[in-house]
Amino acid sequence: MTRRYFGTDGIRGTVGKPPITPDFVLRLAHAVGRVLKRSEERPTVLIGKDTRISGYMLESALESGFNSAGVDVVLLGPLPTPGVAYLTRAQRASLGVVISASHNPFPDNGIKFFSAQGAKLPDAWEQAVEATLEEDPVWADSASLGRTRRLEDAAGRYVEFCKSTFSSELTLRGLKIVVDAAHGAAYQIAPMVFHELGAEVFAIGCTPDGLNINHEVGATHPQALVDAVQTHKADFGIALDGDADRLQLVDAQGRLFNGDELLYLLADDRLGRDEHVPGVVGTLMTNMAVEVALKARGVHFVRAKVGDRYVLEELEKHRWLLGGEGSGHLLALDKHTTGDGLISALQILQACVRSGQGPAQLLADLKLFPQVLINVRLKPGDDWTANSRLADETQRVTTELGESGRVLIRPSGTEPLLRVMVEARDAVRAQACAERLALAVGA
Repeated sequence: MTRRYFGTDGIRGTVGKPPITPDFVLRLAHAVGRVLKRSEERPTVLIGKDTRISGYMLESALESGFNSAGVDVVLLGPLPTPGVAYLTRAQRASLGVVISASHNPFPDNGIKFFSAQGAKLPDAWEQAVEATLEEDPVWADSASLGRTRRLEDAAGRYVEFCKSTFSSELTLRGLKIVVDAAHGAAYQIAPMVFHELGAEVFAIGCTPDGLNINHEVGATHPQALVDAVQTHKADFGIALDGDADRLQLVDAQGRLFNGDELLYLLADDRLGRDEHVPGVVGTLMTNMAVEVALKARGVHFVRAKVGDRYVLEELEKHRWLLGGEGSGHLLALDKHTTGDGLISALQILQACVRSGQGPAQLLADLKLFPQVLINVRLKPGDDWTANSRLADETQRVTTELGESGRVLIRPSGTEPLLRVMVEARDAVRAQACAERLALAVGA
């Protein structure tokens, strides 16, 4: 069954346009509630949100929809997505619900769900919800309606959980850290976590007004962090996105480290402490240098489709712990069940404090391969998969590059474009190979 509403990370769109309307969200919650009641007589769901002004409206719609199906609701208020995942598990709730559009601008919003174990739910569950949406509602009678309460100090509980993932033998005392919460869900929590571990904290992007989430700050606009680190002469800069599940990191010299580098740093730190790291999961876009460096150290590397849920699926399949994306979604499954920007940052800082070295020193041996990306416009009706010249040229380039490079060709999901990407140790060679492939597309 093809999913009509659910995408790779829940349901997302522009507020006021289907499906992000209060009437649909009420029906969605009612349908989810009915699915939950098939296996549990009196389910309880937790609802958290980011700082978008539309969160109030959608929260009310979700609450009504769940209550109408006989499901109890616990409101968490503004809380990072991974915080909702944690509390769902800690509170033994039936389901966690997050109202957020992550790194998108404020006119957008979305709904995503976590299982009782704090993990992303499978496609089959989403399909069951969509099938129930097509049925007539079954309203609970007055005596069976769900009740709603608020969980006091949800933020404080999550702060303590984050701190528990940082070694009790270490401290951030003596470090100056700029924290940029993108005017999002972690605006209170992120500065508190680093401050309580001993750091001197300079906060930016921590004054939400409902309309400024992700606006020129946060993980998707890291220049604000780079500037603030230099202004305050800080040791580190930490930037999160609107729901705080991704991370960007800056060192004292203003150098920005992407998710690929940070993923390797996490693996390298564990290897350096003689921990067993059987394998790491990246994505189709992960820089090949990470794969080469890990394999040289005897660590298997697997590529998943782009999207943290696919990284998680591969990790669970192989029973590995570490994975991530270049965008800064990092997973350490022995620390949390889902990607968490704050916990990832703490793991990086822990490695730096323990070693007495900065991230640039820890990554001195990792040289990212140059990447060349060319977008080629497709003509209406073009089937690039049937292009024999492109297939032949791709094979030739792949053979020429061998283990010193790779080719990735994929269609855009939003435009009639074919994205041709070549990675190679040598930038000139990468450019030449990419141009050859782009010419073959248009032939």
